[in-house]
Amino acid sequence: MMKILIACDMEGISGVVHWDQVMPGSAEYPRFQAIMTGDVNAAVRGALAGGADEVVVTDGHNTGRNILIEELDSRARLNCSNASPLAMVQGIEDSVDGLIFIGYHAQVGTQNAILEHTWSSSRVAGLWVNGNPFGEIGLNAALGGHFSAPALMISGDQSACAEASGLIQSIEIVVVKQASSRMAAECLPPSVAQAKIEETAKRAVIRLADGRAPAPLHLQAPLHMAVDFMTSEMADAASLLPGSQRAGRRVEYSAADMPALYNAFRCLVALAK
Repeated sequence: MMKILIACDMEGISGVVHWDQVMPGSAEYPRFQAIMTGDVNAAVRGALAGGADEVVVTDGHNTGRNILIEELDSRARLNCSNASPLAMVQGIEDSVDGLIFIGYHAQVGTQNAILEHTWSSSRVAGLWVNGNPFGEIGLNAALGGHFSAPALMISGDQSACAEASGLIQSIEIVVVKQASSRMAAECLPPSVAQAKIEETAKRAVIRLADGRAPAPLHLQAPLHMAVDFMTSEMADAASLLPGSQRAGRRVEYSAADMPALYNAFRCLVALAK
């Protein structure tokens, strides 16, 4: 039996170039919910064609209520709402064999990257883990690594794909758009992008079945995290987390393993309002 978790974000979905397209309540948001669901369905089809026996999808954008469940491939199951314990990769702890990232974006500060940020575009100015700059790709891949699940594939713009390739040797990539700034890109039509996603997901899962998948991303413990916040007031609030240390707008924290670090990061960002 082979189980695949498809972890989804929205900024890296086909055609997305502006916040109005990914924010609930905006006029364009429902249209891009449908395109997001289409990108996800392409990955589901590919994973199953590659030999997966079970596919679980986790909606990791904003509140985690974006994918149109009535349009989701009926062979998959959906984790909804980011209130779940492991947020963007809820379900990774449940005997997952491989992880696929769909619609991901680059970390905060990346040049020529659509809607780049790290977890919160209004709060987090930078994140470092064990001295290395990290974004959501690294955080979620490393949490997968803790549970021995390798990151097999990613779709997004060229900068997100380059970030993933720098962390995970031989990860499969699908560049659905070439970003020329934070809010401009040359985009593939969704039908073209989704055909590439399906083909690549199939290949990625076949590689997993054949023992040729990337190695899980394991970070050396103990783990140390530093988060730079946008304002000193945010750092004031975040530093209320027991065990944290404050220096200017930076708050630091150490943890024994990735689940502890992941949830400490979430707590810091939640406090920094």
